[in-house]
Amino acid sequence: MANKKILISGNEAIAEGALAAGCSFYAGYPITPQNEIIAYMASQMPERGGVFVQAESELAAINMVFGASATGARAMTSSSSPGISLKQEGISYLAGAQLPAVIVNIMRAGPGLGNIWPAQSDYFQATRSGGHGDYHCIVLAFASVQEAYDMMQLAFDLADKYRNPVIILGDGLLGQMMEPIVAKRISPIVYRSNKQKKWALTGCKGRKPNIIRSLYMSQDALEKSNFSLQAKYQKIKKSEERYEGWFLDDAKIILVAHGSMARIAKGAVKALRDKGKRIGLIRPITLWPFPAKIFRQLVMENKKLTFLAVEMSFGQMVEDVRLSVNGKVPVKFFGRSGGAVLTAEEIIREVNKLE
Repeated sequence: MANKKILISGNEAIAEGALAAGCSFYAGYPITPQNEIIAYMASQMPERGGVFVQAESELAAINMVFGASATGARAMTSSSSPGISLKQEGISYLAGAQLPAVIVNIMRAGPGLGNIWPAQSDYFQATRSGGHGDYHCIVLAFASVQEAYDMMQLAFDLADKYRNPVIILGDGLLGQMMEPIVAKRISPIVYRSNKQKKWALTGCKGRKPNIIRSLYMSQDALEKSNFSLQAKYQKIKKSEERYEGWFLDDAKIILVAHGSMARIAKGAVKALRDKGKRIGLIRPITLWPFPAKIFRQLVMENKKLTFLAVEMSFGQMVEDVRLSVNGKVPVKFFGRSGGAVLTAEEIIREVNKLE
């Protein structure tokens, strides 16, 4: 499929991108609206030399990913909101043991069982580390089917580089929609081979045994491990903030949106610009670390800005926007949830109220 233009769904693009990035182990359990990922992996992984397991539960799947990652494999799982909730203990174990893994969440509406319509209300769970303990996952959000494909290499690379779980956040809209993409040929990656992962459990003949664990019986040992994790997180914050910006140079009002809402917000920005309105847009690509630097820079340059966070939730990402500007300029919120998707017209009306 390399370098060919194909029509594919967001979920299938995630699976194909993972395979192109060298994913060699997948374990998952069916749940809508991400079932196309598990179906694609079930079909393709055996043909491409990988291992596919349909686990008996979400809990089993994430712990299988732990075991595969410990051997140096590029390991992955996927699910949707309630299923990701069940995986939280295992994700905390991965972070505590400093194991790389990629976890895809194609969000549905909640809380509880909710429904299969799209939502962005798992933002807190992903960025505030939904499991126990002081840890962080790197969190990436895609906004197109092409980006869903491309982002999988970035996800596996970041996971291996920092020995840390990476969460990909999409939603039912992005997972189900179909767009043409170019399945690009992906270059070799230094971390792909488990022979290059000196920490992996590959047999210790001729070397000292490796130990992978998150259990520390002494307070001093656990605190030392936690200090090590915090130092790593500071490196990630310093180096890995990513965003896209439109019309930031002269904007008086800047929309902030990620994922599918960013696509709709971009349409609203274009319509408002056509009417002479000075409107901009920031699309965070890394939700953790949140791209705070660009917000601080813009506020430093213009104290009369207003930010409007637009979300398919009742207010989650908006808190990171407020933390980033530190009370120096107004931050407003506009959102819907429960599966409702804001339209460009609704966003335009909300922007007009702010002027």
